[in-house]
Amino acid sequence: MPFACTFKQQHGRQFCVTDCPASAPCGIFEYVRVERPEDIPAPDPAAIDVPLLDMNHGWPNLGHDSLVHAVMDAACESIETLEDAELRIRVLSYDVRRSGLVPEIPGERFSLYLGTGGPGHIDPRRNDGEATEAQGVREDPTWETPAYRLFDAIRENEDAALLGVCHTFGILCRWSGAAQPVLRSAQKGKCTGVLENVLSDPAREHPWFGHFASQLDEDGRLRVVENRLFDLVPPETGLPADVLPIGWEALGIGGPRGDAVTMIELARDRTGVMPRVFAVNHHPEIVDRYRQVMILSQKRERGEVSEEWYRERLEILTGSLPDEDVDQRLHLTSDFTLLGPLRFHLFRQIRGRVESRGRWTGLHESRVL
Repeated sequence: MPFACTFKQQHGRQFCVTDCPASAPCGIFEYVRVERPEDIPAPDPAAIDVPLLDMNHGWPNLGHDSLVHAVMDAACESIETLEDAELRIRVLSYDVRRSGLVPEIPGERFSLYLGTGGPGHIDPRRNDGEATEAQGVREDPTWETPAYRLFDAIRENEDAALLGVCHTFGILCRWSGAAQPVLRSAQKGKCTGVLENVLSDPAREHPWFGHFASQLDEDGRLRVVENRLFDLVPPETGLPADVLPIGWEALGIGGPRGDAVTMIELARDRTGVMPRVFAVNHHPEIVDRYRQVMILSQKRERGEVSEEWYRERLEILTGSLPDEDVDQRLHLTSDFTLLGPLRFHLFRQIRGRVESRGRWTGLHESRVL
């Protein structure tokens, strides 16, 4: 089981200081918040940088920190390799929608990118701060052009990977032409809570998601955590040829498949096994209720959220769930739709950095498979 890493705040940055079985503090993880150009740290040969595209526009949330913790867990799993090579993992969180800052394209510095959820319309031009679907967000859409340029570069670079959730999923759908956002009808209502998706037929034949399908019921239904206003609906002519649908919405628990796509793969790794440009319209980072309560308490202690916001989320996290095995099913979804691909691409990057120094490592990304 992964251990729960915790942060220490120092000079505007946060460091992992977990008392874990290997050592304490381990010094293998660092977090940097990027809101201005001068916040971007210089490249460091001892740091493997993972850029995080924060699409939350300043809204309080659990997803951003949960993604940071997912990277920390993978770093802790690699602690011996990192310490032996005197390396550390550094997450650089870019406040994309408010600051307009977008990470540089993949190259010597960046290889694995992550994208968060967020509020408002998927099209930033529709966020005027007044429309219902804007959710109070008023934003400058100029970040979209460099973001699309980044997505182009990631898809073209076989050594780069991008994993996105929720709002990032919608942005990738618009960029790729896979689907357009459609505000959910009054009949459907807001999509929130523990719901159900259905694996696509192509997913069942996929070298990675086929393993997922083998652990689900015959009809390929999976449990997901969702919180969204929009469906992403493909054009009537169908999905573009280079977009593989992995999942679709279910119209209620046990209901028929809907017309909204919920998971897409846009590129695969060199071995043809693991998705490397992949996004989902649910929240696989929101997993393990103990972890979420811990993150929630940390945000409260740092004064990032109101007491009311804290209490509401705490009640949701500590309340009963509809099925006895739902926690296990949500873990399974998270493993296959986020945590497994994340570990695969991060381990690959760690191995490459260590081997570039002429050293051998017992860590290999194939362990994830």
